[in-house]
Amino acid sequence: SETGFLCTRLDLNSEICLPLPPKCWDQRLNVLLSSPQFPPAYAGISEVNQPAELMPQFSTIEYMIQRGARSPLIFLYVVDTCLEEDDLQALKESLQMSLSLLPPDALVGLITFGRMVQVHELSCEGISKSYVFRGTKDLTAKQIQEMLGLTKSAMPVQQARPAQPQEQPFVSSRFLQPIHKIDMNLTDLLGELQRDPWPVTQGKRPLRSTGVALSIAVGLLEGTFPNTGARIMLFTGGPPTQGPGMVVGDELKTPIRSWHDIEKDNARFMKKATKHYEMLANRTATNGHCIDIYACALDQTGLLEMKCCPNLTGGHMVMGDSFNTSLFKQTFQRIFSKDFNGDFRMAFGATLDVKTSRELKIAGAIGPCVSLNVKGPCVSENELGVGGTSQWKICGLDPSSTLGIYFEVVNQHNAPVPQGSRGAIQFVTQYQHSSTQKRIRVTTIARNWADAQSQLRHIEAAFDQEAAAVLMARLGVFRAESEEGPDVLRWLDRQLIRLCQKFGQYNKEDPTSFRLSDSFSLYPQFMFHLRRSPFLQVFNNSPDESSYYRHHFARQDLTQSLIMIQPILYSYSFHGPPEPVLLDSSSILADRILLMDTFFQIVIYLGETIAQWRKAGYQDMPEYENFKHLLQAPLDDAQEILQARFPMPRYINTEHGGSQARFLLSKVNPSQTHNNLYAWGQVSLVGDLGRRHWTCFGSGTE
Repeated sequence: SETGFLCTRLDLNSEICLPLPPKCWDQRLNVLLSSPQFPPAYAGISEVNQPAELMPQFSTIEYMIQRGARSPLIFLYVVDTCLEEDDLQALKESLQMSLSLLPPDALVGLITFGRMVQVHELSCEGISKSYVFRGTKDLTAKQIQEMLGLTKSAMPVQQARPAQPQEQPFVSSRFLQPIHKIDMNLTDLLGELQRDPWPVTQGKRPLRSTGVALSIAVGLLEGTFPNTGARIMLFTGGPPTQGPGMVVGDELKTPIRSWHDIEKDNARFMKKATKHYEMLANRTATNGHCIDIYACALDQTGLLEMKCCPNLTGGHMVMGDSFNTSLFKQTFQRIFSKDFNGDFRMAFGATLDVKTSRELKIAGAIGPCVSLNVKGPCVSENELGVGGTSQWKICGLDPSSTLGIYFEVVNQHNAPVPQGSRGAIQFVTQYQHSSTQKRIRVTTIARNWADAQSQLRHIEAAFDQEAAAVLMARLGVFRAESEEGPDVLRWLDRQLIRLCQKFGQYNKEDPTSFRLSDSFSLYPQFMFHLRRSPFLQVFNNSPDESSYYRHHFARQDLTQSLIMIQPILYSYSFHGPPEPVLLDSSSILADRILLMDTFFQIVIYLGETIAQWRKAGYQDMPEYENFKHLLQAPLDDAQEILQARFPMPRYINTEHGGSQARFLLSKVNPSQTHNNLYAWGQVSLVGDLGRRHWTCFGSGTE
């Protein structure tokens, strides 16, 4: 619809009773309702003639706003030229490919960097013109804009426009041009990019000015398109080694910081670099822009210090070994995937406003957002995550973007909730659709109140253990960013013990009597696998890898988050169709094929007997066609997952005794170890601390 009925306190929804008096309390929602004049489209509203907002089956309504000026899609490429020749060529081809996927009126810009930073002017026809900046000196936004001639905004996007704004061409700047004007010139310019010409002495790293390049990109967009949706896409093949934001020196004999260095406070550049990138991230978020980081190298690239850029702005973080791999190429291509209407699956410049009934207060949010510092009576003093506000800014959105919102019940004990009343929450999200249209999405939910003393079984029956596990995991990962790992694990253990004490059934001094109902039975095993996950355990992971894993966990939806916490394991055999099996070493059998999905990796593992049969070539013999089909089944299922997942997971095909079998063995619960091995089992030497130590927290089937 063109416009919806948006009240100042609560948006029109199915939980509101009709007719509305001028001002009243809605007894079901416990919120104050004021009834201003309805728009003309709602003139005939009544109990028998209701708009979609008042129909219970429509808990979410999206309004498409036709009025107001539209903003173009803006993509600013920031490209590292300190790459190996093969890597640079592959990256150039991927960037040229992306140009063909952009809409004709999208604005595109290009910044390249090595020892120096070059801002390419794209409005010049027939010649290549660029502004060169030193990579050792940071510049303020004002200095950057003065040097680039951007002191006067090139696009007054906030001013009113004439009627039919969709027919008005988008205004551009010299550095950001519509793709239909510069397609050929920019394609040629990308093809002509050369490696950074400055020589690199043996035993040295290339001088890479990532921090200055990113600072100039932020300043360029600030001066041309403030408060407009835009993407800064940073492509880097190594760590920043000079200037603001550097994370390691240019001497190869000095390794980049590790977790051990960080624990010993021996990471020389980390604090200063992190402060630089946090400043850039906050400026970017203020202007509604988002930053993507595509880091492809065999060593660390500084994601730990730069993680705030995508984390605070809703951008993507992609990590790989090389730009010349299918993992990067296909992941990058999927960023520009389109829906059935032909629009990109992305949105920009979103704000989330949360409203509650008076018994609830908002404690905070965890996800790719920043606080807008909007105080109010519904804001709790006890903060969880990004708290102290009822509104957040999300500069970049995609279909999987998910925030965890935490609430506090404030009057359950002091003033009992009247029987039959409901607690209500409303989420109002305003954003710029990829079609350049402004939209408002309103979701309203209401739930019955239950007394924690007399109606405990009602609470138990309604408990969503999957959602609870993900929300607790997000909170644990958020705390792990600033607290010691053992402290976070102890906190998780205490929360689990409290839950089991409250809802478990047991006889004192008898651990074997402990039981949990079906509504809670999976929760303890989620916590078990969370404790062993790379989100909380940094052993055997670099700081960059930990930052990468935590970034994706903080933004994915419920299903994908559960896969990250507890990977899915499927077994393939001659005895029937594929079936899910326990993530346990007892599931590793010689006559089985296993498919494990960890979200970040897809692992196909052939049991010992299956691997021997494949080596003998039985799959090529006509009489063993069923074996050929058995080998093919997990490959087909893995391909289906690979096609749907973003970012594209690493694909691993291994077998019993193979070096890459470690990816499976490190994830399964080691119930069979060198201490209790039996026939057909797979030895697991990852530690003898299995779930047998967690029996007191398990369900009756543990």
